Amino acid sequence: MSVQDLRIGVIGVGMMGADHAERVVNRVAGARLVAVADPDTARADQLAASFDGVRSIGDPLALVADPEVDAVIIASPGFVHEEQVLACLEHGKYALCEKPLTMDSESSLRLVEAEAKGGRPLVQVGFMRRFDPEYAQLKAMLDSGQFGRTLLLHNTHRNATVPDTFRSEMIVRDSLVHEVDVARFVFGEEIVEITVLAGTPTGVAAEGVLDPQVSLFRMAGGGLVTSEVFVNCRVGYEVRCEAVAERGTVVAGQNSTGIYSTVADERGGYWGGQVPPDFRVRFARAYDLEVQAWVDASRRGEVVGPTSWDGYAATAVCTAGMESLATGLPVKVDLADRATVLGGAAR
Repeated sequence: MSVQDLRIGVIGVGMMGADHAERVVNRVAGARLVAVADPDTARADQLAASFDGVRSIGDPLALVADPEVDAVIIASPGFVHEEQVLACLEHGKYALCEKPLTMDSESSLRLVEAEAKGGRPLVQVGFMRRFDPEYAQLKAMLDSGQFGRTLLLHNTHRNATVPDTFRSEMIVRDSLVHEVDVARFVFGEEIVEITVLAGTPTGVAAEGVLDPQVSLFRMAGGGLVTSEVFVNCRVGYEVRCEAVAERGTVVAGQNSTGIYSTVADERGGYWGGQVPPDFRVRFARAYDLEVQAWVDASRRGEVVGPTSWDGYAATAVCTAGMESLATGLPVKVDLADRATVLGGAAR
């Protein structure tokens, strides 16, 4: 790449895509937003008009092919990711694809194979927690060796609310997928088995939705990971991780590490802080660091952060997780051999 700004197009202008567009314009160096695309052309037109020099392109694949677009942020629904990522690979353009990479392990593996066949990495997957300062520090502390071997990981993932269209399987595929990547990131190894259990659902969940859910991952090296996902907790957005090692523990995401306050009212004095309303607030810094790292790497002709293999591996775990949710039984993760798939392109 030249030293010129990376010209970025954003596909999908919902909550996440619009947030990324604003991020590129206002908080990312070395990049310039040039185009947006969405099937809702009116919304895309409105977003494009809010920034100087940004075009709205009706067809997402036309955005990918546009010669004035160097790299693409894919924030569209997961069921169109395969064709959009494939288009980026065909046109030799760097892509930052939001999770999940695709909706099932077979299509995710096809993307890994297509990228490997092309001979150079082009895809980064949007597992932003790897860029969150607290999660990154937790990983560094565990890797230092001072705590001994990591034995257990406990994850909590709560949303205030989700639409009624967010069904039980989506809790696994679209929410738990983050905990899957965290486990692989922290342990540095694959998940070989998953169990997903659902007890009594909250009364505010949509009819038929199993929420909350608790999962158990068994890691390749024998470690265990528990994850609670509760997407209608009604309080706010709470995400944290506790690692239990041989000689201590490390916690990321404790609310007490943020704003601390005291308040007095007619009941007396209380202490506390604000629970973030959604992921854009909780992980704002992580998203900034993630996109900046992607831009810098793309300008150097490299890929950093979670790869297409990481996206595939997470999807494979969630595919097994959806089977476990249906049966209540442990399910082995069916993962392709990495060395065989990637060959000389292994990374």
